[in-house]
Amino acid sequence: MIDMHTITLINGDGIGAEVIPCAEKVLVAMNLPLTLRYAEAGFSTFEKTGDALPPETINLCETSDAVLFGATQSPMEKVEGYISPILNLRQRFNLYANLRPAVSLSTETAGTRHVGRLHDQIDLLVVRENTEGMYSGRERVEDDGKVAILERVITAEASERITRVACKWATARRKHLTVVHKANVLKETCGLFRRVALATASVYPDLTVEEMLVDAAAMHLVQSPTRFDVIVTTNLFGDILSDLVAGLTGGLGLAPSANVGDGHMAVFEPVHGSAPDIAGQGIADPRATLLSVVMMLDYLDYTDDAERLRRVVYATPHTGNTVGTTDTIIAKL
Repeated sequence: MIDMHTITLINGDGIGAEVIPCAEKVLVAMNLPLTLRYAEAGFSTFEKTGDALPPETINLCETSDAVLFGATQSPMEKVEGYISPILNLRQRFNLYANLRPAVSLSTETAGTRHVGRLHDQIDLLVVRENTEGMYSGRERVEDDGKVAILERVITAEASERITRVACKWATARRKHLTVVHKANVLKETCGLFRRVALATASVYPDLTVEEMLVDAAAMHLVQSPTRFDVIVTTNLFGDILSDLVAGLTGGLGLAPSANVGDGHMAVFEPVHGSAPDIAGQGIADPRATLLSVVMMLDYLDYTDDAERLRRVVYATPHTGNTVGTTDTIIAKL
């Protein structure tokens, strides 16, 4: 008997409502033993219900093998009662590792606007701590709104477990790990992360381990990105650096991610966000979502199907039409 896997699809906001149905079409076309169901979350859901991640959505996620999430529209100003649903999911299900791969495309298949040149041989993975750092939610305002204070939380436990994830990935790849921090200035928080990360990596004798300040890492990623294999870093640094490498490999329209932990469920999402400037026009690039599907299929052990989809997505340029690109990919599968 073939085991069925249950996938919860969440459109979220903006172009999420365009790219997630495309992912559904691809999954149906692949004829895998999957049960697909939809749930609601996002700022638009918050505006309708007063809750960005309703209890019924949480219940569906709890009984899923994986969640495919489209996009979150987080307002620039504080909105009382609103909590980002993707941050909520990461915290609630302890999805402490955010995996963000970046792989080069040729200019012929990139099909996206980009700044600078596309490098030919980039194949790296940013492993980002996902539950603490500057995204811990510990912000406050003092002195009648004239002073805003953020508490950056770094723990030894979270630093160790994220480094172990990075070491396992590096062991399976090219055996090179870069620990990125800013311990020369942030001596307590980054200092703790650095000490724990280097100590944890030291028990993996097959790995070549280096450390690098985050500003230097940004420069080297632009100048010589092919020197990197696996990068492990803290929450905010990983968020920024992974967008940087996306800019070197075709743009956010090709940037997938996975949120994983030690439990039974993981969340997969494109990095691009809700893109309100193009939402509703049918021009969003679905490939970041489909590459997130690739990561999801790998996670669920459909490795051959994942590789087949990966190759087709990377070989297919974006036509400028969301559904058209998706249909082209389906025809090639």
